[in-house]
Amino acid sequence: MDLHTTVERAHRLKKLHAEYKPLVLPTVWDVWSARTAADAGFPALTIGSHPLADSRGAEDHEGQTFEEVLAAVRPIVAAVDIPVSVDLEAGYGQEPADLIAGLIEVGGVGLNLEDTVHSDGGRVRGTQEHATYIAGLRAAADKAGVPVWVNGRTDLFLHADDPAAVLDEAIERLRAMEQAGADSVYPVRIQDDDDLLTAVTGAVSIPVNSTAHPVKHDLDRFRRLGVGRITYGPLLQLALTDSMKDMLKPWAP
Repeated sequence: MDLHTTVERAHRLKKLHAEYKPLVLPTVWDVWSARTAADAGFPALTIGSHPLADSRGAEDHEGQTFEEVLAAVRPIVAAVDIPVSVDLEAGYGQEPADLIAGLIEVGGVGLNLEDTVHSDGGRVRGTQEHATYIAGLRAAADKAGVPVWVNGRTDLFLHADDPAAVLDEAIERLRAMEQAGADSVYPVRIQDDDDLLTAVTGAVSIPVNSTAHPVKHDLDRFRRLGVGRITYGPLLQLALTDSMKDMLKPWAP
């Protein structure tokens, strides 16, 4: 994809975040799912690491190399004429500038970056360490002249036995990512907790991303709670898996 088109799509993605409250980005994993979501009327998409890995027979948590991910992402981005963001896990051991360069080269205009470092035993980056990586992404995108949308993710709630007990630390981390240049923040695994969602959406001035199930959750609820951006993670693919099994069961021997 040529740079002019990539820049135009990046600007469009930023504008969409301002226009929609919240902006729903269906999480896709191949050309078919991307075209299906685009044909359903969505103005932008995101590619999820977990469903992408499942579609390729690989493991999530950086079970593919960065080069393999880019090779898989390229035809998906090219198959639609709307902005596409990409879940790049913890960065695959890449420097921020290399991550941005690879993303732009395949036409991606947004990225998700988490703080669980799968290539280093699954440790969680410290607050400042993760913020510094986010700042590196912001600086690299600015230097490249492409306003890549950076969605900074934290897994603190995911790893906690009692998610409420890490709320203050999570808010500190979200604010640090905001100050480092993240365009939105993504505290995973609190999509069913109204109190925690309300607390985090009130703690930052940029959109908060929440995971949602396309059938079990309600868009208006997320809107009431102040969520600014919604992605499905692996839940859309899992819902389709369940539906496909139900359709096929009567035909099974």
